[in-house]
Amino acid sequence: MIKVGIIGGAGYTAGELLRLLINHPETEIVFVNSNSNAGNRLSDVHSGLYGETDLVFTDELPLTDIDCLFFCTAHGDTRKFLESHSLPKGLRVVDFSMDYRIADGSHDFVYGLPELNRERIQGALRIANPGCFATAIQLGLLPLAQHSLLRTPVHITAITGSTGAGQKPSTTSHFSWRNNNLSVYKPFTHQHLPEIRQSLTQLQPGFSAELNFIPVRGDFPRGIFASMYTDCPTEFSQILSLYKSYYENHPFTFVTEFNLDLKQVVNTNKCLVHIEEHEGKLLILSAIDNLLKGAAGQAVHNMNLLFGLPETTGLKLKASAF
Repeated sequence: MIKVGIIGGAGYTAGELLRLLINHPETEIVFVNSNSNAGNRLSDVHSGLYGETDLVFTDELPLTDIDCLFFCTAHGDTRKFLESHSLPKGLRVVDFSMDYRIADGSHDFVYGLPELNRERIQGALRIANPGCFATAIQLGLLPLAQHSLLRTPVHITAITGSTGAGQKPSTTSHFSWRNNNLSVYKPFTHQHLPEIRQSLTQLQPGFSAELNFIPVRGDFPRGIFASMYTDCPTEFSQILSLYKSYYENHPFTFVTEFNLDLKQVVNTNKCLVHIEEHEGKLLILSAIDNLLKGAAGQAVHNMNLLFGLPETTGLKLKASAF
């Protein structure tokens, strides 16, 4: 059994991670650290876990008792923790924050997008879990980058559910504001753009095309729907073949021949990708659940790879029919 610990266990992504790990056949949760909730049951905060576990939050850190440590912390907090604590040798780490996603030579974290870095993840000690927008957008573009076909600007509009803003209430996540409403935020400057560009450049050295990204707040709780278009660089039949070939050995990403909607992926660890050609433009659609494929599900996928388990272990989740 893989013994795991979690730091920062009160947020939405931590709740999804706990749900997955409690039902994972090869893991045992040793501790869930939360200073503000120490002594409370997990189900007091994550009510969906009622009847699933009797675990309580703790303010202790028994790091020597675990094999894998998950950081479900705010951006900046993982770096602060690692700078002030010494981790046991050989302890695997999966970090949800953006602290170590950019490979700048100052750390040994591997960017944890399995469809890009599966072999590197398998031999790694520390994993930087990708951002949710970044996951959806990259999975729509990686096959093009692999064949150096991203030559002209890519225009991206992606809409995300309210859980993407985290559990702490704000003026733009409050139900009465978010419901029946849409709004744009951080146009052209979203914090996930550097990791997207890093991955595309990894496959297509010299990649320099513009990524014109417009993020949109949606009036639904979970999911990301991304639509992208760029100039169609070659025959569409060839591009479709490249997409299918790229993902044929990846168990969670599927190239579909039908149009997409969010209900096909919500509550699953899947990404669905659909492409079309329109008068010289290539349209690319991708859809994920931001809390699963965009966060907790991908983190468990990474854990499975770190410990040599089948990639789908504990992640065979089904979408709702309605």
